[in-house]
Amino acid sequence: MENVLEMNSNLLVEFLQKPSSQFTKADIISFIREKGIKMVNFMYPAGDGRLKTLNFVINNAAYLDAILTCGERVDGSSLFSFIEAGSSDLYVIPRFRTAFVDPFAELPTVSMLCSFFNKDGEPLESSPEYTLHKASKAFTEVTGMEFEAMGELEYYVIAEEEELFPATDQRGYHESGPFAKFNDFRTQCMQYISQAGGQIKYGHSEVGNFTLNGKIYEQNEIEFLPTRVEDAADQLVIAKWIIRNLAYDYGLDITFAPKITVGKAGSGLHIHMRIMKDGKNQMLKDGVLSETARKAIAGMMQLAPSITAFGNTNPTSYFRLVPHQEAPTNVCWGDRNRSVLVRVPLGWAAKKDMCSLANPLEQDSHYDTTQKQTVEMRSPDGSADLYQLLAGLAVACRHGFEIANALEIAEKTYVNVNIHQAENKDRLETLDQLPDSCAASAERLQKQREVYEKYKVFSPSMIDGIIKKLKSYNDFTLRDDLKDNPEGMIRLVNTYFHCG
Repeated sequence: MENVLEMNSNLLVEFLQKPSSQFTKADIISFIREKGIKMVNFMYPAGDGRLKTLNFVINNAAYLDAILTCGERVDGSSLFSFIEAGSSDLYVIPRFRTAFVDPFAELPTVSMLCSFFNKDGEPLESSPEYTLHKASKAFTEVTGMEFEAMGELEYYVIAEEEELFPATDQRGYHESGPFAKFNDFRTQCMQYISQAGGQIKYGHSEVGNFTLNGKIYEQNEIEFLPTRVEDAADQLVIAKWIIRNLAYDYGLDITFAPKITVGKAGSGLHIHMRIMKDGKNQMLKDGVLSETARKAIAGMMQLAPSITAFGNTNPTSYFRLVPHQEAPTNVCWGDRNRSVLVRVPLGWAAKKDMCSLANPLEQDSHYDTTQKQTVEMRSPDGSADLYQLLAGLAVACRHGFEIANALEIAEKTYVNVNIHQAENKDRLETLDQLPDSCAASAERLQKQREVYEKYKVFSPSMIDGIIKKLKSYNDFTLRDDLKDNPEGMIRLVNTYFHCG
């Protein structure tokens, strides 16, 4: 525990000397008193996936205690399309473990994410955050294990074009300055996210960079560490809010949109997952991928076409999920293979201490590298509702433990070749395909909805609402319709530029 608390960049963890999961109301009040905090913000994601904010000035100690204890009322019909205006009041109650110091507020401010409750004081069944809680709980009850996740948050930074040290088109992967222009912006984002409780693995520039109409577009990525799936969603939604706010301060524009122009790299939101029991990673056994991992993968193979309903939620998503490009379209999985839907990344299974080999003065560390093994779902993008997406993945992985032929499914969908190469055409034809539009995704969700509704994880009204929204785009033929229509493509991109 001491190692976790030592050098911790979360300002509340540093002050309270306890992990955020143990924060209490008394802890929050103590921090506010000692640090001279003047404001409290309640924040909560609405149906559009963005954080909404309610500001409280601290009138006095009694009022502070009241808002932290009782929360406040909000108009649910203005936040979610499935709530009727005639009975729309909801409660928002702060979750103390999410508290952080707002890095942008002029007045010293503590912000917290909130949960939604209905008129009877019960969690709102169709709240995306509560849906994720139910999915995590059902996974543990069925398997006896815990589901953890983390995201790779890709985004484009947009600014006025520079002539000095021009970047090489579509060759921005891990580029350094001066060819990468926004490293300082990214590292400042990382610092703020970390101070807000985000567990960051690393950040870097990504493949995509290009110029268009006097603007430079540079793709970046911030990747997180695996954590409890509910915390993973909270961290990602706060991170997106921080990146956008800091971009505004810098005079930059930001987009998490899946595709912003033809022929250039799109932005995904790859999700890594691992399954834990008693603090130990269950993804490996004797140095190879475990039966536990393969069952979880089998569940994702079966539900992959409907997971797009949560992870690829507007028409531009399907301009990224195009056959024979790096983004996946075939339902298959493999080791270290970027042409597949679910990738098993390179693990530390070589049983060699590479640190001591690179640094002869170091002794063997005997570090437990099995903890680092994950599996990665590569289809989602920045349009996703983060809570619904992670809930859908938890359901899919749980489903793999509930079907009798899971290991057979895993074997049949495994590929160890580049599935896009012509010589592998016969293998490609045996695989299911992801939907090619929002409307097609809605159809796949309708067919598989019973799995998501099992154990009352996804409410029927939530599934109905998702299907209705996806169908409303009426985009069955949109990719073909805009194939030779660049003006139409630009209009589409502009419509969904600030999605998620």
